[in-house]
Amino acid sequence: MIRSRVLGCGASLPRTVVTNDELSKRVDTSDEWIVGRTGIRQRYIAADDEKTSDLALKAAEAALTDAGIGADEVDMVIVATTTPDETFPAVATMVQARIGMTRGAAFDVQAVCSGFIYALSVGDNFIKCGQAKTVLVIGAETMSRLMDWTDRGTCVLFGDGAGAVVLQAGEGMGDNTDQGILNTVLFSDGRLHDLLYVDGGPSTTGTTGYLRMQGKEVFKHAVTNISAAVQASADAAGIAVSEVDWFVPHQANQRILDGTGRKLGIPAEKVVSTVALHGNTSAASVPLALATAVADGRIQRGQLVLLEAMGGGLTWGSALLRW
Repeated sequence: MIRSRVLGCGASLPRTVVTNDELSKRVDTSDEWIVGRTGIRQRYIAADDEKTSDLALKAAEAALTDAGIGADEVDMVIVATTTPDETFPAVATMVQARIGMTRGAAFDVQAVCSGFIYALSVGDNFIKCGQAKTVLVIGAETMSRLMDWTDRGTCVLFGDGAGAVVLQAGEGMGDNTDQGILNTVLFSDGRLHDLLYVDGGPSTTGTTGYLRMQGKEVFKHAVTNISAAVQASADAAGIAVSEVDWFVPHQANQRILDGTGRKLGIPAEKVVSTVALHGNTSAASVPLALATAVADGRIQRGQLVLLEAMGGGLTWGSALLRW
């Protein structure tokens, strides 16, 4: 059986760090208020001259270096983003050009905070069906561009960044001992649009718009839906949730991470949390957290790693892989 193995990963963050104290000079909030409700202590904010494609490119280059391959081996680039440089073309085509890739295909995937899980699933399926051998999957966002800086309930949560992985086809036995992606599970419920959305777009207001969120309702759905996705991945692989070595969740809010852990009986020491440093970077949050845990040596080859996320739409999903 063909499996999509992770050859390498990389990350990129903007130059500017904004702490809660610095943010409180701009918004009616405080470090105590933000930390108590979200666990976030700082976030990275892109400067005017830093675009989503710039962050995506740096993460892609880091992932390719980590994988030890060049752009000439890449068949496909998939970028998960809610904040493209332009309405079109896709950020992925910009990355394709800038890394010097002159063949294959490049396109974007839009599933908001679940975007990287969706993009990973797309890349995995292209590899499994034999249409690609090596796929560069990137999550990149400049969420600060969508913030209403008078709304302290949302603007304190988000940050900018990018993360990437290189997937490459490998052979497996078809069971849960294989190295690579064992399964991905995806879900959505469009009826929940009003819980998390942006109030603008090309065919409505003709403007970018601002992010709007019903925080309490999102929290409730996040814990329930993410827990269900994690259990679905474990069941599909024929393992118990307790057998997973590392959980790399979407970094939305520390309280969501804690609530999901309690619901599934996952000890905190198994959960990779970077929300205090990065805030919510939407589609970039899972690959950023993954790259952090790989770089510091926590995630080791042969371990079971479960990625999960939930975002606007609502969309949610998970991916189980053996590193």
